[in-house]
Amino acid sequence: MKSIHQKIAIRAGTFCLVLLLLTSCNDKKYENQESESAEMSLQDSIARGKYLVTTIGCADCHSPKRMTERGPEEIPELALSGHPAGDTLPPLSMDAMQKGWMLMTGDLTAAVGPWGISFSANLTSDDTGIGNWTMERFKTAMREGKLKGDKGGRMMLPPMPWQNFAKLSDEDLESMFKYLQSTEPVENAVPAPIPPTKLDSLATS
Repeated sequence: MKSIHQKIAIRAGTFCLVLLLLTSCNDKKYENQESESAEMSLQDSIARGKYLVTTIGCADCHSPKRMTERGPEEIPELALSGHPAGDTLPPLSMDAMQKGWMLMTGDLTAAVGPWGISFSANLTSDDTGIGNWTMERFKTAMREGKLKGDKGGRMMLPPMPWQNFAKLSDEDLESMFKYLQSTEPVENAVPAPIPPTKLDSLATS
C-alpha cells in the first residue's frame, strides 16, 4: 500500500506533466498566430511602404517644391519625381564653396559640394524613374549605395543617405519598393551630375 507521501509525489508529477503539455500547446498556437499575422497583403505592404517613404523624408529631396508663405511645399503632381529636367540652376557662389559650405537649391532637389552638383532621382513608377527596376536592383541601391542598383556601377552621390536605409529590414525595403511602384508615373529624365571641374562655369561673377 502506497504511503501518503508517495501519493502526493505522484499527483505532483502528474500535475507538472499536464501543465507542461498545456504550455507547449499554447506556445505552438501562439507561434502560428504570429507567423500568420506577419504575412502582409499587397495593399498592407504598399500602405506600410507609403508610411516609411513619407516619414523617412524621401520627399524632402526627391519632390520638387514651390515657395509659399509657409516656406517650400511639395508640388503634389510632381511628388517624388526628382530634380526637374528643365530647371535652370541659380548662379553658384564659389566663395561660399571655398569657405567649406555645401549648398542646396531652394527646392532641395540639387546639392553642391566637393563632389560637384548632384540631382535627386526620379522615384516614381515611370521608366525615367524606377518603373523598370526590379526589387533586387532597389535593394542593391539602398544597401550598397550603387547608382540605379547596378552592382558594377558608380556610387550614388551625396546627400543621398543610403547608409541609413541599408539598416532597414528586407520587409521594409520591399514595402517601400512596392509603394514607389504604385505611384503615379511622372516623366522626368533627371540631369546627369556636374563634376567639380565644371563648377566654375556656374559661378557668380
